[in-house]
Amino acid sequence: MLDIAVAYNRYRFLGNEFLTWLWYAIENDMETIRGCDPDMLDLDVGNRMVLENRLANGKENITIKGDAAGWEEALLSLTKGALITDLHLIYKSGSVQWQFAIKGEGLTFSGLKLPETGPMETSEDMEGIILEKIYLYEKPFELLDSLYKTFIKLRLSDDWSSQSIPAIKNWLQSLKG
Repeated sequence: MLDIAVAYNRYRFLGNEFLTWLWYAIENDMETIRGCDPDMLDLDVGNRMVLENRLANGKENITIKGDAAGWEEALLSLTKGALITDLHLIYKSGSVQWQFAIKGEGLTFSGLKLPETGPMETSEDMEGIILEKIYLYEKPFELLDSLYKTFIKLRLSDDWSSQSIPAIKNWLQSLKG
């Protein structure tokens, strides 16, 4: 059995690969993304992305943020072998919207902004508001679970090497010009 620290270091790249694939899928394969949540209206890359390129003599971190941020530097970094380590997302389902960041190393959430809940008019409304809050917290976690399951199935299939990697490379080349 693997020591937990050894296993963590051996497989932590999967979260970063997942976030990189997720950006590709958001841009090119929303059908697959929507298959993870039938109620989803949209999933967009937000206003922040962190990439990491492991070099022979260390690592390079690239942070791109801002509402008008262009992703050209991120695309260039991907062509040089970088992977996304932190991705801000905007998730719309039904009439509500969530914003959050996912860190690839442990697939952890940060900065989760929930939609507003209805006002509490009477003390009897408390239970309904609590249940609504629970639902609003669960929804992005369920989405992440479903997206990661889709990614892992693809990553472990023969299609990863024969179709997904070439498609991602073609996407990057087409954006490079």
